[in-house]
Amino acid sequence: PRKHYDDIEDLVIPAPIQQMVTGQSGLFTQYNIQKKPMTVKEFKQLANSDKYCTPRYIDYEDLERKYWKNLTFVAPIYGADINGSIYDEGIEEWNIAHLNTILDVVGEDCGISIEGVNTPYLYFGMWKTTFAWHTEDMDLYSINYLHFGEPKYAIPPEHGKRLERLAQGFFPSSSQGCDAFLRHKMTLISPSILKKYGIPFDKV
Repeated sequence: PRKHYDDIEDLVIPAPIQQMVTGQSGLFTQYNIQKKPMTVKEFKQLANSDKYCTPRYIDYEDLERKYWKNLTFVAPIYGADINGSIYDEGIEEWNIAHLNTILDVVGEDCGISIEGVNTPYLYFGMWKTTFAWHTEDMDLYSINYLHFGEPKYAIPPEHGKRLERLAQGFFPSSSQGCDAFLRHKMTLISPSILKKYGIPFDKV
């Protein structure tokens, strides 16, 4: 997607977040604490440090077990919601900034820019950074391009309401505070719980 990545390390992550996770037995809540801005170079150094680096693992299943076992220890830093793309402007294939969807009409005809909806967002992660279970803004479809990283969980849309009902049962106080609490991106439910309750999921 790019001729070179020479300038990526100078990119500023304006509001990195530290992800604090509490919970047990496959049910967790994630809280985000905003940190000072840092460059991608600084973030990379942090991610590769002994404290934050990915542990040794045999295969993805082994890494997944380690993730769920260690989720509440050593809160990782996430470079989230960075407006922009690392694609070169002239690239048309797979360029998240130029998808030619109906949402482009909102930007072109109405002059409305909705960050992360009709403009691309970048995310820089490290070991254990997590995008919690959630439904998309306004129930829109989501297109993600994973440059580097591990598989992500996804639940087929026709089973989304079942996940929401399951989450409401496990997190009643959050549910009572807001019917759409999964949109807050704070809820983590392990695949073992999903299997137990017959909710299908994929790793993509």
